[in-house]
Amino acid sequence: MDLLKDEYIILEIIPTAVRKERGDIIQLSAIKLKGLNLVDRFDYRLREDLIALDDFKKLIDYDKDAFEYKNSTKEILNDFKEWSNDLPLLIIDNLYTENYLCDLTNKKESIFKYLDTEYNDNIIDELIKEYDLEPSNYIVDILYESLIKHL
Repeated sequence: MDLLKDEYIILEIIPTAVRKERGDIIQLSAIKLKGLNLVDRFDYRLREDLIALDDFKKLIDYDKDAFEYKNSTKEILNDFKEWSNDLPLLIIDNLYTENYLCDLTNKKESIFKYLDTEYNDNIIDELIKEYDLEPSNYIVDILYESLIKHL
Protein backbone atom coordinates (compact mmCIF):
# COMPACT_ATOMS: atom_id res chain seq x y z
CA MET A 1 0.00 0.00 0.00
CA ASP A 2 1.23 3.49 -0.84
CA LEU A 3 0.53 5.61 2.24
CA LEU A 4 1.24 8.78 0.30
CA LYS A 5 -1.53 8.11 -2.26
CA ASP A 6 -3.98 5.42 -1.10
CA GLU A 7 -7.04 5.71 1.10
CA TYR A 8 -6.84 3.82 4.40
CA ILE A 9 -7.75 3.91 8.09
CA ILE A 10 -5.64 3.99 11.25
CA LEU A 11 -7.44 2.76 14.35
CA GLU A 12 -7.10 1.98 18.03
CA ILE A 13 -9.34 -0.05 20.29
CA ILE A 14 -9.63 0.08 24.06
CA PRO A 15 -11.27 -3.14 25.28
CA THR A 16 -12.19 -4.52 28.70
CA ALA A 17 -10.69 -7.94 27.92
CA VAL A 18 -8.28 -9.51 25.45
CA ARG A 19 -10.92 -11.85 24.02
CA LYS A 20 -14.10 -10.38 22.55
CA GLU A 21 -16.12 -13.24 24.06
CA ARG A 22 -15.24 -11.95 27.55
CA GLY A 23 -15.31 -8.20 27.13
CA ASP A 24 -16.42 -5.10 25.34
CA ILE A 25 -14.89 -2.36 23.29
CA ILE A 26 -15.18 0.72 25.46
CA GLN A 27 -13.60 2.98 22.84
CA LEU A 28 -12.81 2.76 19.15
CA SER A 29 -11.07 5.72 17.56
CA ALA A 30 -10.11 5.81 13.92
CA ILE A 31 -9.03 8.27 11.27
CA LYS A 32 -9.67 7.91 7.56
CA LEU A 33 -6.85 9.18 5.37
CA LYS A 34 -6.20 9.76 1.70
CA GLY A 35 -2.47 9.85 1.45
CA LEU A 36 -1.49 11.69 4.59
CA ASN A 37 -4.55 13.96 4.45
CA LEU A 38 -7.22 13.53 7.11
CA VAL A 39 -10.61 12.78 5.54
CA ASP A 40 -12.78 11.82 8.53
CA ARG A 41 -12.77 10.68 12.18
CA PHE A 42 -14.60 7.92 14.00
CA ASP A 43 -14.69 8.33 17.79
CA TYR A 44 -17.14 5.97 19.51
CA ARG A 45 -17.49 4.75 23.08
CA LEU A 46 -19.61 2.35 25.02
CA ARG A 47 -22.08 4.17 27.25
CA GLU A 48 -20.41 4.81 30.60
CA ASP A 49 -23.25 3.24 32.61
CA LEU A 50 -22.54 -0.05 30.77
CA ILE A 51 -18.91 -0.14 31.91
CA ALA A 52 -18.68 -2.13 35.14
CA LEU A 53 -15.18 -1.32 36.40
CA ASP A 54 -14.24 2.16 37.57
CA ASP A 55 -10.66 1.67 36.30
CA PHE A 56 -11.99 1.43 32.74
CA LYS A 57 -14.19 4.49 33.26
CA LYS A 58 -11.12 6.44 34.44
CA LEU A 59 -9.15 5.26 31.41
CA ILE A 60 -11.55 7.03 29.05
CA ASP A 61 -12.46 9.98 31.27
CA TYR A 62 -11.50 12.71 28.79
CA ASP A 63 -13.16 14.67 25.97
CA LYS A 64 -16.55 13.12 26.74
CA ASP A 65 -18.35 15.43 24.31
CA ALA A 66 -16.11 14.38 21.40
CA PHE A 67 -17.49 10.83 21.26
CA GLU A 68 -20.61 9.11 20.01
CA TYR A 69 -21.96 6.69 22.62
CA LYS A 70 -23.39 3.27 21.84
CA ASN A 71 -25.20 0.52 23.75
CA SER A 72 -22.92 -2.37 22.83
CA THR A 73 -19.69 -3.49 21.20
CA LYS A 74 -21.82 -4.89 18.39
CA GLU A 75 -23.28 -1.43 17.68
CA ILE A 76 -19.82 0.15 17.70
CA LEU A 77 -18.45 -2.47 15.31
CA ASN A 78 -21.50 -2.31 13.01
CA ASP A 79 -21.15 1.47 12.72
CA PHE A 80 -17.42 1.12 12.17
CA LYS A 81 -17.94 -1.49 9.46
CA GLU A 82 -20.31 0.86 7.62
CA TRP A 83 -17.98 3.85 8.10
CA SER A 84 -14.85 2.01 7.01
CA ASN A 85 -16.37 0.39 3.93
CA ASP A 86 -13.70 -1.93 2.55
CA LEU A 87 -10.73 0.36 3.19
CA PRO A 88 -7.52 -1.21 4.48
CA LEU A 89 -6.95 -0.91 8.22
CA LEU A 90 -3.63 -0.06 9.79
CA ILE A 91 -3.84 -1.59 13.23
CA ILE A 92 -1.87 -1.96 16.41
CA ASP A 93 -1.05 -5.62 16.03
CA ASN A 94 -1.74 -6.85 19.52
CA LEU A 95 -3.93 -9.80 20.48
CA TYR A 96 -7.03 -7.83 21.41
CA THR A 97 -7.18 -5.59 18.32
CA GLU A 98 -6.96 -8.57 16.00
CA ASN A 99 -9.48 -10.50 18.09
CA TYR A 100 -12.14 -7.75 18.17
CA LEU A 101 -11.74 -7.04 14.44
CA CYS A 102 -11.66 -10.67 13.27
CA ASP A 103 -15.14 -10.48 11.70
CA LEU A 104 -14.29 -7.45 9.55
CA THR A 105 -13.24 -8.38 6.03
CA ASN A 106 -11.08 -5.28 5.53
CA LYS A 107 -7.43 -5.96 4.82
CA LYS A 108 -5.51 -5.48 8.09
CA GLU A 109 -1.85 -4.59 8.39
CA SER A 110 0.35 -3.56 11.26
CA ILE A 111 0.93 0.18 11.27
CA PHE A 112 4.36 -0.53 12.71
CA LYS A 113 5.43 -2.09 9.42
CA TYR A 114 5.17 1.41 7.92
CA LEU A 115 7.09 2.94 10.83
CA ASP A 116 9.94 0.42 10.47
CA THR A 117 9.43 -0.86 14.01
CA GLU A 118 7.54 -3.56 15.88
CA TYR A 119 4.85 -3.53 18.51
CA ASN A 120 5.92 -3.67 22.15
CA ASP A 121 4.39 -2.55 25.43
CA ASN A 122 6.22 0.81 25.30
CA ILE A 123 5.82 1.57 21.60
CA ILE A 124 3.68 4.69 22.02
CA ASP A 125 6.20 6.26 24.42
CA GLU A 126 8.98 5.31 22.02
CA LEU A 127 7.18 6.99 19.09
CA ILE A 128 6.54 10.13 21.14
CA LYS A 129 10.24 10.31 21.97
CA GLU A 130 11.54 9.38 18.50
CA TYR A 131 9.34 11.87 16.63
CA ASP A 132 9.26 14.55 19.36
CA LEU A 133 5.46 14.39 19.67
CA GLU A 134 3.18 15.81 22.32
CA PRO A 135 1.63 13.11 24.52
CA SER A 136 -2.06 12.58 23.77
CA ASN A 137 -4.99 10.52 24.99
CA TYR A 138 -5.65 9.74 21.32
CA ILE A 139 -3.21 6.98 20.39
CA VAL A 140 -4.56 7.07 16.85
CA ASP A 141 -3.36 10.68 16.54
CA ILE A 142 0.11 9.76 17.80
CA LEU A 143 0.27 7.00 15.18
CA TYR A 144 -0.86 9.42 12.46
CA GLU A 145 1.68 12.07 13.48
CA SER A 146 4.41 9.43 13.60
CA LEU A 147 3.57 8.38 10.03
CA ILE A 148 3.72 11.98 8.85
CA LYS A 149 7.14 12.51 10.40
CA HIS A 150 8.44 9.10 9.30
CA LEU A 151 7.37 9.35 5.68
